[in-house]
Amino acid sequence: MLPLLFVFSFFLSKQSHAQFETVKDSVVQLYGIVMTADSLVGIPAVSVSIKGTTRGTVTNNQGVFSIVALKGDVVEFTHVSYKPKSITVPRNIPGNQYNIVQLMVEDTFYLPATIIKPRPSPEQFARDFANTKVPDDDIEIARQNNDAAKRRILLQSTPSDGGGATAMQFRNIANRAVYQGQIPPMNIFNPAAWSEFIKAWKRGDFKSK
Repeated sequence: MLPLLFVFSFFLSKQSHAQFETVKDSVVQLYGIVMTADSLVGIPAVSVSIKGTTRGTVTNNQGVFSIVALKGDVVEFTHVSYKPKSITVPRNIPGNQYNIVQLMVEDTFYLPATIIKPRPSPEQFARDFANTKVPDDDIEIARQNNDAAKRRILLQSTPSDGGGATAMQFRNIANRAVYQGQIPPMNIFNPAAWSEFIKAWKRGDFKSK
């Protein structure tokens, strides 16, 4: 049994080594420069990507790039001001390095037409200007968030975080320990509690929302 396992492990390791060598031989360091077709000037910020993958890079200020690819990969060159180009890395290149000079032709990008028309009359302009909803800026939003009524609503509706829940639990445990063995005081006879109740009633805290 042991000789069979040894032979199987030997052939498995040889096969894995052969697969590794195959993948290693197919990896290519692709580098080059992207230039304009008419003046041969390097084009910066050209997107260089391997089709069908998430690998890519961008040319530098001189149009030079470098990217790792596999033999047979399709490399795409795109830029907002030039027509896209694509090349295929040859499968029969010797070694693991391949350099190219990619030329790109300028492309015209047409924007949709924008028509600007005046208001028919000064009265309509004044009406539309007065009824235009201007969004609140950061200062106005901060002022609204710090309003006393809004803070009161947020205080009642916002759930406590872990720290607040823990502090409340500790307070309840401390209150039970203080009145251990005796009847705790009733807030119905507490003047301070009645004062808070009257203030809340005047504020309208008990109204149905």
